[in-house]
Amino acid sequence: MPIVVNVDVMMARRKMSLTELAEKVDITMANLSILKTGKAKAIRFSTLEAICTALDCQPGDLLEYVSEPLDTEA
Repeated sequence: MPIVVNVDVMMARRKMSLTELAEKVDITMANLSILKTGKAKAIRFSTLEAICTALDCQPGDLLEYVSEPLDTEA
């Protein structure tokens, strides 16, 4: 998937645990873990805003677009 979620990177920079972030954002540990591992298919803007507030960062610090290589074999 070309969208990479860097929540774990920002958590490490802020020295914040999964438990602490889950409590601050008011999200379950399971849902935060799904987001952190990049398995989430979507995120609500309200959740993204809460994570940005808790981690004192911008959405671009958490989400990154990485283009997939073009399939040149035909």
